[in-house]
Amino acid sequence: MDKFRMVFQFLQSNQESFMNGICGIMALCSAHLYSAFDFTCPCLPEYNFSYAIGILALPPFLLFLLGFVINNNVSMLAEEWKRPVGKRRKDPAVLRYLICSMTQRSMIAPIVWISVTLLDGKCFVCAFSINVPLEKFGNVSDHGLSEIDMLRLLAKIPCKEIFDGHAVVSRDVAVRYLRCISQAFGWAFLLVTTILAFLARAIRPCFTQAVFLKTKYWSHYIDIERKLFDETCTEHAKSFAKVCIQQYFEGISGEIRHIHQQHRPRHNSKDSDEDGKDEIEKLRGVTDQEDMNKVLKNWHNCKPPLNLGKTVYQNGHGCTKHNNLNNNPAQPRKEVVAYYSKV
Repeated sequence: MDKFRMVFQFLQSNQESFMNGICGIMALCSAHLYSAFDFTCPCLPEYNFSYAIGILALPPFLLFLLGFVINNNVSMLAEEWKRPVGKRRKDPAVLRYLICSMTQRSMIAPIVWISVTLLDGKCFVCAFSINVPLEKFGNVSDHGLSEIDMLRLLAKIPCKEIFDGHAVVSRDVAVRYLRCISQAFGWAFLLVTTILAFLARAIRPCFTQAVFLKTKYWSHYIDIERKLFDETCTEHAKSFAKVCIQQYFEGISGEIRHIHQQHRPRHNSKDSDEDGKDEIEKLRGVTDQEDMNKVLKNWHNCKPPLNLGKTVYQNGHGCTKHNNLNNNPAQPRKEVVAYYSKV
């Protein structure tokens, strides 16, 4: 358990590296999923194109959504977007930074799927088999087929088992021609996405370095603040439950303890009292359900301002006010000295 806890803490402290690793694993899984997928073209002119485009576009869309689902920043972005302004304004630049960061990571697996699909060529052959130029690879004049029959024959090119038009068009030549075009599109797609990724990751911070550092800092702050608040709430709930259970057992067994203490020697309860005091101190003065609900509501409705030089207090309406200690220094006290005579 200690090893798993250490690994979990390491992943929490290195969330960016962890998310990059998850995106890489998803990319490898998408490539392995395509290799394990049994691609079966319907070989019908009405369905070839729709089936091939569905295989090319639908799985990447699902992988793109899955990348958002496994990203912890989605809930953080939604909370930051929907929270009331209160004493802390919303920074659109930080929200845009979070959206761009999540989008870039979520696009890795779809890009891998599309690239592997185009480089493999089966999907492209199925989609565009009816567009094979017969003047280059087939017999144009002596086939004796109508236009509909010719389309049905060309639609069977991806299906080697049922293709019976070798006298009209050479299937191997047509498949090789379409796969060559598909691989050209695949390499072009990889080149374009690589260039765009380079521009987004390398050149953009060079032009707006100050804005980039600011948005990156405050996005990390929002994430760390949320984690610390969750940890504090977990610690408070643990102490609250422990004190509540102790008080319950002390109250319900008071008479029994009183009877047994009359016949048994009294044990020293100093350690237990100290433990109870420590748990009560961890409650930070919030010892009632209504008070805890008010604290959580106030945290959502009006988070404290990001100014550590000001004192913050609750005004009773779910928001906070602050006083600047530097601008309003405390007035010196007036001391009055009285002298008494013993005469």
